[in-house]
Amino acid sequence: MTTYRIPYGHDERQLDIPDNYHVDVIAPADYPAAPDALVVIRESIQHPVGGFLLKNFRDAKSAAIAINDKTRPVPHQYLLPPLLEALIGLGIAKENIKLIIATGTHLPMPVEEFCQIIPPDIIKNFPIIPHNSDDSSSLIELGTTLHGTRVLVNRCFYESDVRVVVGNIEPHHFMGFSGGVKSAAIGLAARDTINQNHAMLTDPDARIAEYERNPMRQDVEDIGKLMGVHFALNAVLNGKKQIVQAFAGDPLAVMQEGIKLAHQVCQTPVHTKYDLVIASPGGHPKDINLYQAQKALTHASLIARDGATVILVAACPEGSGSRSYEQFMDGVSSHEAVFEKFTREGFRIGPHKAFQIAREAMRLRILLVSEMPDELAKRLLLFSTDDLQKAFSLAIERSNDSLRIAILPRATNTIPDFQ
Repeated sequence: MTTYRIPYGHDERQLDIPDNYHVDVIAPADYPAAPDALVVIRESIQHPVGGFLLKNFRDAKSAAIAINDKTRPVPHQYLLPPLLEALIGLGIAKENIKLIIATGTHLPMPVEEFCQIIPPDIIKNFPIIPHNSDDSSSLIELGTTLHGTRVLVNRCFYESDVRVVVGNIEPHHFMGFSGGVKSAAIGLAARDTINQNHAMLTDPDARIAEYERNPMRQDVEDIGKLMGVHFALNAVLNGKKQIVQAFAGDPLAVMQEGIKLAHQVCQTPVHTKYDLVIASPGGHPKDINLYQAQKALTHASLIARDGATVILVAACPEGSGSRSYEQFMDGVSSHEAVFEKFTREGFRIGPHKAFQIAREAMRLRILLVSEMPDELAKRLLLFSTDDLQKAFSLAIERSNDSLRIAILPRATNTIPDFQ
């Protein structure tokens, strides 16, 4: 018997697997963290890529920084202090440097939750504004992208003299990679803008690790251009959520440099497809709710054969994470019905999670290990248990010793590379 430890929320879950089964742990190799994260951040700001010169903004009177919300493991405690120092160094007053929480269509974060993502001294000294994608009074229309997306974005961000995005560059299950202008182009956009962009997720090139040909990601770049995002500060993290390197400067150049490193950090060789895949998003905050944890299911599906079982190990303390997703599922009794209703009603953010899960459930058996109440899981057409060992027993019933098992302990940070 071999014991495996799977990330789950702020902790781990233990799983015992008999030694007669062949088990592959598929995870990126350990990548060393930077010796001093703050030094790396400061150096990236002092030596920006893409020809960007911060000193060109010495006449600026205001700045806005798009920062990710609590669903992203962005190390703001390292990224923000050097960035704020640099902006203050331009002569911009603290009260005119606004941090705008890029929630996208997530619920705006209440004030009492700011401390989850922002250091206390920054909360005390700088204005912090949660974005609301449904508040038309806070939005401004900028035109249309090459893909036809109508662009409405946060007015406060757009009307600031210096417009900055902060985040991580890592694999994204349909955007290719996160990072660059995405924090603003999606995080600070109107719901209708996000709907139009995300409706392209059915395109075959809207997939993990595809950047240049990905229509969604290139649409995001167009939105960022219309918003006039000046500066990006992005980190690449290892499997322990430690900073490996940071890139600052022109957003497109930052993406180009960051993607190269993200491939090195996240790409992992895979030699076969599996009968059972046990996947964790990587723990908190990536499994804070099913809306986020579903991304790990997409990664797991890439290495699962047709008819395989996937055990998604995700705490989901905040349940589904989307009221519109839950409302969409009212009266829906099968994954086939999800497809029919989604097609009939048209693309909407929230219900798109039902579509993505149903797409995988049509060819895979999905078991969820979570804190989610049974009643809610059933509404979402999922079998859920808080017992990983029980889920494993259900997965292997009626199987033989030739069952091929894969464990993805950090699924959303893993780029499978079939060899």
